Amino acid sequence: MGRMTLLGSATILKSAAFGLAISAGLLLGQTGAEAAAKTAITVGMAIEPAGLDPTVAAPVAIGQVTWQNIFEGLTTIDKDGKIKPQLAESWQISPDGLTYTFKLRQGVKFHNGVAFDSAVAKFSIDRARGADSVNPQKRYFASIDTVETPDAATLVLKLKQPAGSLLYWLGWPSSTIVEPKSAADNKTTPIGTGPFKFVSWSKGSKVDLARNTDYWNKAVSLKLDTAAFRFISDPQAQAAALKAGDVDAFPEFGAPELIKSFEGDKRLTTVIGNTELKVVAGMNNTRKPFSDKKVRQALMMAVDRATVVEGAWSGFGTPIGSHYTPNDRGYKDLTGVYPYDTAKAKALLAEAGFPNGFTFTIKAPQMAYAQRTSQVLQAMFAEIGVTMNIETTEFPAKWVADVLKAADYDMTIVAHAEPMDIDIYSRDPYYFNYKNPAFNDVLKKVEMTSDAAGQEKLYGEAQTILANDVPALFLFVMPKLGVWDGKVKGLWENEPIPSNVLTDVHWVE
Repeated sequence: MGRMTLLGSATILKSAAFGLAISAGLLLGQTGAEAAAKTAITVGMAIEPAGLDPTVAAPVAIGQVTWQNIFEGLTTIDKDGKIKPQLAESWQISPDGLTYTFKLRQGVKFHNGVAFDSAVAKFSIDRARGADSVNPQKRYFASIDTVETPDAATLVLKLKQPAGSLLYWLGWPSSTIVEPKSAADNKTTPIGTGPFKFVSWSKGSKVDLARNTDYWNKAVSLKLDTAAFRFISDPQAQAAALKAGDVDAFPEFGAPELIKSFEGDKRLTTVIGNTELKVVAGMNNTRKPFSDKKVRQALMMAVDRATVVEGAWSGFGTPIGSHYTPNDRGYKDLTGVYPYDTAKAKALLAEAGFPNGFTFTIKAPQMAYAQRTSQVLQAMFAEIGVTMNIETTEFPAKWVADVLKAADYDMTIVAHAEPMDIDIYSRDPYYFNYKNPAFNDVLKKVEMTSDAAGQEKLYGEAQTILANDVPALFLFVMPKLGVWDGKVKGLWENEPIPSNVLTDVHWVE
């Protein structure tokens, strides 16, 4: 499943105001807590990660605590979704696209004092791609043939075939660089090269971080001394914690229906951005009647996406016509390929041999967006004579067992959080059971070129194939509903990659 990371994962930050009385603050008539609040933040998250090593498990919550805070990679992804150098300060790609030579930063140390060099980078990549690797994105490393270390500051990756997205995937949480001796313990006591060190994890409550005073990147001016991620699953409790000031920010507030409750609050601000969370109703493409493209197309035309967004997420969200978001390069608005048209939907069903409709079951996770969307779809399908029964399926355990692994389902609904994950429709096996050689060929061509414009054109072709074939009902992209103290600056408004990057976060007067 890779880091497909379906939305059981809305997450959010928290930071504890570790209240040390600061004498200068006291002289100004401030309390110690007030002074400390300027360099501490509590960030709320809805989901608590089961571990803290993003290189061994998939859930987004892991990276939302650790990526760019504790762990760093050879490359990174910035707030605009662009690839930037990180532990590799530069690189060269051979004309045939088969050799990547990285110049590594010198003087970088892990939080335990161990130096970063090419041997450490090789260890991390070999660990991720090895035969016994449990890396959630092991497939990203499949193109690598050998990893060479000509000297301490040089890393050479030789590939079996071109991999046009390699630099992007090297910036992912699952590709972060780990220190060999401490790697096995990163699930509970993570050690990286990032701007914050792990302090403690109070299970069921919070993770505390502290500023890394030896951070290598002197161009970064860290303003936070401490940060805490506090885990609050109940939306009402999330809202109460924000209003009480117990949490300074919820970068992904989980209840759109409660957003209006913050109106008029002079301390809090609401920031609505974009995510990569694509809500799709996947169909089992090998199970009748979903094996018939006309049936899938008819169901798509029975869906009024605007009404789905209103009913499922209080009107927040962007309708989509393929498995792609407006954040992504080469995005095409394909909502017009099969627009809402019940008359045409009925006609297509009749052509497919179902003039009186049919009955099926959707296995819907318990999360609010999935339940609400299912109920809206149920009413829409009834309009064309199709009966959909809703079976609530516990996420993640039962959903993973029944749908993802066994593909024992008719239809399901989840939010896919992995950016640029259009390739899931070419994975075999994958729960859609969708097989289209022409689609697979387009994605292979993407990897054969490192030319950005060429890749964008190909991604457009891939989107169009899916929009026409409808292996899933493409519904909407979930928004990033951020609520935080108006004096907190530097949190990401949009989410090109699931994260809670604290590097630029600071308080203003």
